Amino acid sequence: MRGKCQLPEEIRFVLGDQHYNTPLLRAVCRFKGWVLVATQRGKRPKLDVGREVRRIFHKVRSGAIENCNPHFKGIFDGQAQVATRGLVATQRWALGGVFVYQLALLYRSEQGLALNVGLKAFLKAA
Repeated sequence: MRGKCQLPEEIRFVLGDQHYNTPLLRAVCRFKGWVLVATQRGKRPKLDVGREVRRIFHKVRSGAIENCNPHFKGIFDGQAQVATRGLVATQRWALGGVFVYQLALLYRSEQGLALNVGLKAFLKAA
């Protein structure tokens, strides 16, 4: 875990993929009183008490995030090489794309337009 963890005090659960399930993050979560919900390494089946909670959270996450990734990549040609060099420039490009995407969704929502129909053409016209 890099940097400082700046999350709201009311956080109760921290959801992450397998690579977030590290000793450092587990210790931070224990210290803060948070519950880390992350896939565990090793053979299946996992029979610990958090198994069902992880299953529910990851099902919700899959519906929310996994469907967004291909949509976002299609709009911003994320499958191809980006026109940036270096990690920081590429991170800025990706963050800028997320920001523009969110602004477009906000605008379309406020206008009563469909959120997932014609979004790529809408962004290209802007």
